[in-house]
Amino acid sequence: MKKVTARIYTFLIFLFLYAPIFVLIVFSFNDSETASRTVWGGFSLRWYQKLFEDRLILEALRNTLLIAVVSAVASTVLGTMAAIGINSMKRLPRRIMMNITNFPMVNPEIVTGVSLMLLFVSAVRLFGGRSLGMGSLFAAHITFCLPYVILSVLPKLRQMDSNLYEAAQDLGCPPVKAFFKVVLPEIMPGIVTGMIMAFTLSIDDFVISYFTSGTTQTLPIYIYSMTRKRISPEINALSTVLFAVVMVLLIIINVRNFKDQNKSRKGEAAV
Repeated sequence: MKKVTARIYTFLIFLFLYAPIFVLIVFSFNDSETASRTVWGGFSLRWYQKLFEDRLILEALRNTLLIAVVSAVASTVLGTMAAIGINSMKRLPRRIMMNITNFPMVNPEIVTGVSLMLLFVSAVRLFGGRSLGMGSLFAAHITFCLPYVILSVLPKLRQMDSNLYEAAQDLGCPPVKAFFKVVLPEIMPGIVTGMIMAFTLSIDDFVISYFTSGTTQTLPIYIYSMTRKRISPEINALSTVLFAVVMVLLIIINVRNFKDQNKSRKGEAAV
């Protein structure tokens, strides 16, 4: 009886969480003229067609993808380097650095967004240059994506046998070559997971982007500007596309984690 009650309770929780998203997806195929109508007007793909014919939406999509790709790659490179440095520290400095790394994740996004905006505006006044725009968005997204990459790479570094790198050097392999031949393949699953996480977080961010974007528009900001005016049914189609992209990336992350866990279990069983 307890198991049945727990399953029903879990089902109701997930129903409460995902029912609004399901309604949004269904009404993105509605042939009705306005998104506020709840009357089904028939199945249609007209709003998806109008979505991809809208120049402003396509420009916001281009900005979003460009920022997500650049910030994911940059944060992955910097985060991997930082994870290697943190892993090589002693116990007390490592704890201090991990607390510093974890702080941006528990810090409210609105605090991070406002502080970054003030930092960028002050930097422009002191050193000159352009105001808020693509450059500030790149810097802001790299900043809040870094901790997630570090936390994805660090467990792989701890699982790896530290003697492998030294053994490769003892056999005549240069340090840089030993890193790319020995260490990098071992931590590659964590690097890929961190990159996907960074891309997902960047493409989905609104609060920090809102404060650091200036006149540059990303998809979340464009959706917000649409809701402040007359709500177009295109917003349903746009939200459905965003949800599908994020869902696919999360599935990829979970599948990779599941495969890595199975490999580690097989390795332990073989030993």
